[in-house]
Amino acid sequence: MSKGNSKQIAGWEQSNARALSVRVLERVKDGAYSNLQLNQLAKASKLEERDIHLLTTIVYGVIQHRLTLEYWLKPFLRGNVDPFVKELLMISVYQMQYLDKIPQHAIFDEAIQIAKRRGHDGIRKYVTGVLHSLERQGLPEFTTIKDPIEQLSIEASLPVWLLKQLESEVGHEKMVKIARSINDAPAQSARINRAVTTQEQVTTVLEAEGFEVEASKVTPEALRIKHGHVASSKAFEDGLLTLQDESAMLMVPNLNLTPSMKVLDAAAAPGGKTTQIASYLDPKQGGIVEALDIHPHKIKLIEENAQRLHVSDQVHAQELDARKVDEQFDDETFDAILVDAPCSGFGLLRRKPEIRYEKSYADSMKLHQIQLDMLNAVAPKLKKGGNLVYGTCTILEIENDAVVQDFLEQNSDYELVPTIGPLPQRSQLTMQVFPDDFDSDGFFVATLRKKK
Repeated sequence: MSKGNSKQIAGWEQSNARALSVRVLERVKDGAYSNLQLNQLAKASKLEERDIHLLTTIVYGVIQHRLTLEYWLKPFLRGNVDPFVKELLMISVYQMQYLDKIPQHAIFDEAIQIAKRRGHDGIRKYVTGVLHSLERQGLPEFTTIKDPIEQLSIEASLPVWLLKQLESEVGHEKMVKIARSINDAPAQSARINRAVTTQEQVTTVLEAEGFEVEASKVTPEALRIKHGHVASSKAFEDGLLTLQDESAMLMVPNLNLTPSMKVLDAAAAPGGKTTQIASYLDPKQGGIVEALDIHPHKIKLIEENAQRLHVSDQVHAQELDARKVDEQFDDETFDAILVDAPCSGFGLLRRKPEIRYEKSYADSMKLHQIQLDMLNAVAPKLKKGGNLVYGTCTILEIENDAVVQDFLEQNSDYELVPTIGPLPQRSQLTMQVFPDDFDSDGFFVATLRKKK
């Protein structure tokens, strides 16, 4: 059942959101990044704003619910199905089940037209047959899956290994809560740029622009924006705020910053935490943050963000692997150090849904060593009495508490001190925010103090 596999996008597809969503999903299946493909195809397309929104919704929705959609479709598929046909059926079932404003006849008609135009009459008939069988017979129930973890895996579209790992770490009840929250839409939050404005002032500006704003329950530095794209606001353009998840803002306050401090941000791109640190510093008093990243194009990104947020004078960005800080800085150079370490990203599943299928526990084990190497490399660069704040956007212990424990065993001149945050401490001293706690990203923070 072949044809339709041409990599070339036809002219008619450029103005068809559903046809383009099939193209993006095929490329993602081949290993491409969904956000990059969406940006690329949306820019090159002839789609209106409304259709770009539909394209984005369908692509992220299908990736997010892939295991569920495959389970529903499986009884209706026969023989070898072309990748484009399978993705076309996936987007059709996704729209039927999750987008209640689109009438079923419109979903069917569009799918049949795409099948015919990208394929041939045999493909058109096949797609028509599958869709009408779905309509007649209904979708298979999850209750037929006997194993509760496998059932939840299909229902929440999360791999079995991840659910079992979480269950062993946080217990069955909490694991289920996390799984059931993971496909909710992420909240839109912004960090108030305390260097130039206040919560009250920026709220007034946003409301005047027509945004619905509420204070964050997670941190006083954040606002939640209910509707509209805050990145296109005048407040954003003028540097009064920046897009950042609430839980990601919890690291910086634990550095105990004062205006004259010299601070190291060891893995800084795209600069959210760098600019947050900079907002506490005064360059006239010698306050500066050294921001490191291993990618040259990301250094430019940090600098652009610092400029927009009016903190360029206290940000110095350079290309350097944090594990090689010894080449650049003397011991006891910094008053505070932040390590927002590279991680598996399992706290970001709402924003980066493909992570759930691409990453494994073996990846987390490899990352554990990289994270530990980074901490060990920067530890001598901190002055006595200073705070080294370690954080990740994941929810697995091997990249979080286990890294901290290994670090403390290898560095007797450091101690764990309480991390300030919005939650009653779950473990003794560190802080783990799970995605279901505040509808934010999952995030881990530990505060390590160098003994005097």
